[in-house]
Amino acid sequence: MPAVQEPKLISGNSSMPLAKAAARRMSMYRGVPVGLVDARIERFNDQEIFVEVFENVRGEDMFIIQSTSNPANDNLMELLIIADTLRRSSARRITAVIPYFGYARQDRRTKARTPISAKLVANMIVGTGIERVLTMDLHSAQIQGFFDIPVDNLYAAPIFALDILTHFKNPSEEVMIVSPDVGGVSRARELARRINAPLSIVDKRRGLPGEVAEMTVIGDVKGKKCIIVDDICDTAGTLCKASELLIGHGAEEVHSYITHGVMSGPAVDRISNSAMKSLVLTDTITPTKHVADAKNIRVLPTAPIFSQAILNIWNGTSVSSLFETSTLEPIYEGQLLF
Repeated sequence: MPAVQEPKLISGNSSMPLAKAAARRMSMYRGVPVGLVDARIERFNDQEIFVEVFENVRGEDMFIIQSTSNPANDNLMELLIIADTLRRSSARRITAVIPYFGYARQDRRTKARTPISAKLVANMIVGTGIERVLTMDLHSAQIQGFFDIPVDNLYAAPIFALDILTHFKNPSEEVMIVSPDVGGVSRARELARRINAPLSIVDKRRGLPGEVAEMTVIGDVKGKKCIIVDDICDTAGTLCKASELLIGHGAEEVHSYITHGVMSGPAVDRISNSAMKSLVLTDTITPTKHVADAKNIRVLPTAPIFSQAILNIWNGTSVSSLFETSTLEPIYEGQLLF
């Protein structure tokens, strides 16, 4: 078997900009060129997906970078077919880098005769020969247990903490971290701990799926710069209503930090016309032109943390070291000043 010289990256269509950015970062870290494996991914007339890899990957340590975001089914099938292609081409190890893990919100049975689709997707991923998964901010931590292979779940909180410390003069005094619902308290508490800020909660009661019936604020937000923290922004209805509620309770201004910007339907227009001063997303889901052009939406790069995590996996060193803000600070130096 040939010696493995460098990790090799391949990307599906959903995460090509992130994959190229990660390759550039890895080239800088390693001091040698790291590019994407030359391949083609196309669709036949009936929309079947076909993958062909033009480089020898025998005995190589392969990393597939592909978010399973909208269109979720197409992107998921691309990931599975790429993995099958690499396995049949005798790759030594296949790691799926899934910045946004689709179907994660279907992680339990909420009523009778419903699926647990996140578990089904995990079974499909394992069944293709993928040996490891690297992702960010899973919707619920128990999804890691759906896999019979190692799962490294990175966190956006240290990136958010660096950005907040860069853009707010005195976070511990002027900032209030807000969880948009009771279920997200642990995520918000973790960010609050990192910047030494207080915590508030918006208690949300839903009527129909995707609709909020009632919201109340737990905590004193008067005169504070409130930062709402969540993992997913879909239609932005909850964020916009929470922003209005916080302003109504005396908040000086409202910002939001969201890991995965699904941004479906009227989300961008809602954000643009809301009481929210800014929405900060990461690029785990490639932003559309509509999102990129919005004046009060800012996108943080995840290529630095993913490229370092890929190198750590390849080297057999700790990925959990990237959970700390102090570790990420030199990696993100100069990346958040905009």
